[in-house]
Amino acid sequence: MIEQLIAEATECDFKVAVEKKKPKSWLKSVSAFSNGIGGTLFFGIDDSRNIIGLSDVQSDAEAISRLIKERITPLPQFVLRPYQEDGKDLLALEVPSGRSTPYYYKADGIMEAYIRVGNESVIAPDYIVNELILKGTNRSFETLVTDAVKKDYSFTLLEATYLERTGLHFEPEDYVSFGLADKDGHLTNAGKLMTDQHIVYNSRMFCTRWNGLEKGSIFDDALDDKEYEGNLIYLLNSGCEFIRNNSKVRFSKKARYREDKPDYAERAVTEAVVNALIHRDYIVMGSEIHIDMFDDRVEIVSPGGMFEGAPIQECDINRIRSVRRNPVIADLFHRMKYMERRGSGLRKIVSETEKLPGYTKACKPDFFSTATDFRVILRNVNYVMGNATGHDTGHDTGHDAGHDKSVTAKRVQLLQYCNVERSRDEMQKFLGISSRAHFKKAYLRPLLESGQLLMTLPDKPQSRNQKYVTAQGENTK
Repeated sequence: MIEQLIAEATECDFKVAVEKKKPKSWLKSVSAFSNGIGGTLFFGIDDSRNIIGLSDVQSDAEAISRLIKERITPLPQFVLRPYQEDGKDLLALEVPSGRSTPYYYKADGIMEAYIRVGNESVIAPDYIVNELILKGTNRSFETLVTDAVKKDYSFTLLEATYLERTGLHFEPEDYVSFGLADKDGHLTNAGKLMTDQHIVYNSRMFCTRWNGLEKGSIFDDALDDKEYEGNLIYLLNSGCEFIRNNSKVRFSKKARYREDKPDYAERAVTEAVVNALIHRDYIVMGSEIHIDMFDDRVEIVSPGGMFEGAPIQECDINRIRSVRRNPVIADLFHRMKYMERRGSGLRKIVSETEKLPGYTKACKPDFFSTATDFRVILRNVNYVMGNATGHDTGHDTGHDAGHDKSVTAKRVQLLQYCNVERSRDEMQKFLGISSRAHFKKAYLRPLLESGQLLMTLPDKPQSRNQKYVTAQGENTK
């Protein structure tokens, strides 16, 4: 069993012993597991995965049960199991995800709720505590009724869009049945997010087209910059339009037709922006969605990590279950056919991108999440193709063109240099690049992903001594 555990992670924590005098060291993980997706505490194992063992398992098991009952409120569910590994006694404390959140550590006159961030248990920020409170009462922020009166606001864009996309009129009673207002005519937070007026401060989107591959000064390095605020449909349309206006559609002429080659799949862009709008955390004050466009990619970042479940980079998106932070908004967008309610949005982003002409694995979208945000990265297919093969990318103006051609020229030189096996250090020194991270991102990784550069001994872990050779050079071992 222990052999399968590589290291401490989101759902796994190791403790050498059961600290009875300072139990907070492990009880905070019990709080974090209960407030999150659950997890297991292993007692008798150090941080390096060495089996130390426990001297008195029975006494330790009784202490664990007693301290959880005394110091975690409300009382979480847990299962305590004894194990033996290499003749040494261990305890595994399995803590499932709780329903009565938040679960607090309560002792010494303080009450603190913890959450899991990577392999650490940290104190939950106030906005996450508020979200846990709503979750524990089976409510969400968008369903809370406000003091805003429906008759004081207009919903022209919502009603017009609903008619256009469904062929049905948005009737007065639909506001109540869809969860946008209550029977007394007061708007819920979801209803406030759909008004023509901007009455939810956090309903904003900042969009920037940066000059090059990284962020710089908004005054000197931004080619286009827009800020949008208001109705969620307006934000969706504006975000998609910004990306469309700052990207290109190349084409090639065939015998009887023209083949369009857009930088990004339009449906993938729509799915990504919809995902940001319906899954973001609107409780975080002063927050907004960010769309950052670079020469080679688009990054869409929304406040709030995964609502339930492990970080998205640890999940298989083909098997991920659909859990929505804002079910009312998600239901409304589903009715207007902007999305599906089957957890297929991320798969749709990938599948639509794969349909683009010239798609390679280097263009596959990436998804990342932390405790505070969710990030979708869409690759510019034409940029990746052009720079990986040494062809012109179409960015033939000013600073961008010079930068792109310089990178392309150096990649060609590197491929010629690797006509025999070369180490990573040798390659980096040959190009005269001091930053290992920049060398890996701009040169090594694109050439490997495009298949032009091959790594020898591919079954062994990659290291500085690993050798590389061009696809047209010597055979790999």
